[in-house]
Amino acid sequence: MFNEVEAAAAVVGGRCRALPGTAVVLGSGLGEFASRLAEPVTLPYGDVPHWPPSTVAGHGGELVVGTVAGRVVAVLSGRVHAYEGYDARTTAFAVRVMARVGARHIVLTNAAGGISASLTPGGLMIIDDHINLIGNPLAGPHDGRFGPRFPDMSEVYSSRLRAVADEAASACGLSVAHGVYVGVTGPSYETPAEIRALRAIGADAVGMSTVPEAIVARHVGMEVLGISCITNMAAGQSRAGLSHDEVLGVAHGAREALAALLEEIIGRL
Repeated sequence: MFNEVEAAAAVVGGRCRALPGTAVVLGSGLGEFASRLAEPVTLPYGDVPHWPPSTVAGHGGELVVGTVAGRVVAVLSGRVHAYEGYDARTTAFAVRVMARVGARHIVLTNAAGGISASLTPGGLMIIDDHINLIGNPLAGPHDGRFGPRFPDMSEVYSSRLRAVADEAASACGLSVAHGVYVGVTGPSYETPAEIRALRAIGADAVGMSTVPEAIVARHVGMEVLGISCITNMAAGQSRAGLSHDEVLGVAHGAREALAALLEEIIGRL
């Protein structure tokens, strides 16, 4: 995989006016932030060798590099997931590329279902930790050029960046929650019994992404911040059924608040 990452990084780096210090991955329906970048350079994923294409509605499928709050940022408008048929290593390919072009921080956003009763649709949750039920992207042949065979995961989500996010939220007048995110494979939504089990093991919110990216980011030495947009209450938490259209609709409504928060965070890095 190292050669494929190097080839992709060479194309991305060759197209950028300046290399990004921060990467941001935008989840389902959360693409508003990319429009805030000044002097943007846009690369469709199809233009970058070995970059896996996203096939899901609400994921734009392009990399945008520009400036915001005086910082050079790479925004990934859309990601790929295990449920699309990709293995965990492939779902985190883009993170490795971002590290190779110089990004030191990565902000991973997602749309998630609320398990904790303290969460409400349209709200934002800073991820304090995660539970991995998707699969580990580091499994398989080991290449020490990326990082150690057995990386420490004691603090996947940087306490420093979480504090920065809290300060930024306060400056924006936003109330944010904190909690544990559990990553599952999907694509079916969870059953009420599964949600009860996930609550019992300590999960506050559930989604189908982010965890492999966070593991790889720590493996290559990046500082990680995770933010969930709570788009619905998980199965059994309300009488309403679940649909992807609902997820996209709520995410669409929250995207401006998230974009403002991201801009404020990046300005403080």
